[in-house]
Amino acid sequence: MNTTQLTVLAIKYMREAKKESLQTVLEELHPYDLAELYRALPEKHHFRFLTYLTSKQIADLLMELEQEIQMEVLHKLGIEKSSKVMDIMDNDDLADMLSEISEEKLEEYLSAMHKDESKSVQQLMSYPPETAGGIMTNEFVWIRDYYSVREAVDKFKTFAGLTRNIYYLYVIDENKKLVGVVSYRDLLLADLNEKIEDIMFSRVLSVPIEMDQEEVAQLIQRYDFLAVPVVDEKNVLKGIVTVDDVIDVFIEEANEDIEKLSASGKSIDFSTKATTASFRRLPWLILLLFIGLITGSILDGFEQTLSQVVALIFFMPMIAGMTGNTGTQSLAVVVRGLVTNTLEKRTILKLVWREFKVGTMIGITCGLLVFTVASIWQGDLVFGMIVGISLLITLIIGTMAGTIIPLILYRIGIDPAVASGPLITTLNDIFSLLIYFGIATTFLHLLI
Repeated sequence: MNTTQLTVLAIKYMREAKKESLQTVLEELHPYDLAELYRALPEKHHFRFLTYLTSKQIADLLMELEQEIQMEVLHKLGIEKSSKVMDIMDNDDLADMLSEISEEKLEEYLSAMHKDESKSVQQLMSYPPETAGGIMTNEFVWIRDYYSVREAVDKFKTFAGLTRNIYYLYVIDENKKLVGVVSYRDLLLADLNEKIEDIMFSRVLSVPIEMDQEEVAQLIQRYDFLAVPVVDEKNVLKGIVTVDDVIDVFIEEANEDIEKLSASGKSIDFSTKATTASFRRLPWLILLLFIGLITGSILDGFEQTLSQVVALIFFMPMIAGMTGNTGTQSLAVVVRGLVTNTLEKRTILKLVWREFKVGTMIGITCGLLVFTVASIWQGDLVFGMIVGISLLITLIIGTMAGTIIPLILYRIGIDPAVASGPLITTLNDIFSLLIYFGIATTFLHLLI
């Protein structure tokens, strides 16, 4: 049944006050589908639809909605009902949601919640955003090393209904310091009377609370973990970052990089107003406009060359365009690679050398092609050589610029994605025209 059919059926059951019939349908829906149904319903049916949902269903719904719609749902529910829903939400998702509301409303919601849940959420909200502490959940299952496998299994069963983040059982000592980890496979294969200390892994990879979320995501991706523990400076276990949080991080970081690569700066989507989108794009474009004026001064400086060999103008857009294209391609490769690779000296040198070879091979291929075209068109091998060699050199420079600039920015602590596509293209326009007309001027006497 698609969303349209579900919407029609939901409206029908609500009009007929068939709560049980609607609930039977809703129980089969994934939280994502539940959210899609809520979005598809006309505004006038939203409140009544919420009254037909259980608190658990509303909690699942909220986790799949955009922040603006989340606030709408909370407003419709009121403080008392909202607090009950918040008590059963995952603390990390709830902390993210509440971080967007006013201080006054935040205090109201937290005061109405269960004391323990409220304290846990406030603790999560105290950590800096985009860090391990900021994306972790403090809902996890811990055990002691002196437990038997039977005791560990019993505890797991007890807490299984309280959290969906049970991927591993973490072993702590009397000071709550992380000393080991046990997987479910180990529990299943072990004898029920064995001690946890005999089957646990004592070499546990953990991350500090202040670690950047991108580094945490890289660690989980590198080791194929389902979750990674988060510890403080004393190695006390504070929470875990799960693989679903990491997927969100990768998507968030990719969106940010795409925004910066396109020089739009902040998020622009289908629903963004034209005025807002314009103001977000204008600063970069105005900067690039003034940088682009240098291109005009270059052409003015080579006016004599152009007046004597007008055919040079024909290949000018191609030279500049190809250089910008190769630079943007290299930039995309570097930015994407930095997400999943650790930047070391050897890695940098290998990447730069690889891109130099790529630029050279592309330059030779394209240079020979344009040399042939230009020579035949003008009936002059010297003219073809000027265009071909210019393209060869500019493609190499464009590729290297797209590789080296983001690496330098990364090294000095600036997000490499700010080396946006338009900036690389504009700089490469300047380089390419200087080289093209410089070579043409050098060999001008042979052309004449």
